[in-house]
Amino acid sequence: MKAEPEIKHEYDLRGKKGVRGKYYRAYRQGHAVRITQDDGTVMEQHFILQEGAVLLEPDVRRYFPNSESVNAAPRSLSALIPSKPRKSHARKS
Repeated sequence: MKAEPEIKHEYDLRGKKGVRGKYYRAYRQGHAVRITQDDGTVMEQHFILQEGAVLLEPDVRRYFPNSESVNAAPRSLSALIPSKPRKSHARKS
């Protein structure tokens, strides 16, 4: 049996640089989470974004922290969209 690496209580991340969005596409397509139990068994769960789910970027999430606020924004904008396309008036020459 392979020994698991020890998890430190604290890590020094100075000088390290993360890559924003590195796993974005893979996450959108679905991902698996593996949890190793104390008895050595591994539990794996698969997650896929549900149809219609929207993943908000962190800067947007700051302004829209819940479903109600997210849905209120496009509802208020939809009131500005005319229900019928405007007819262009041709200028007479």
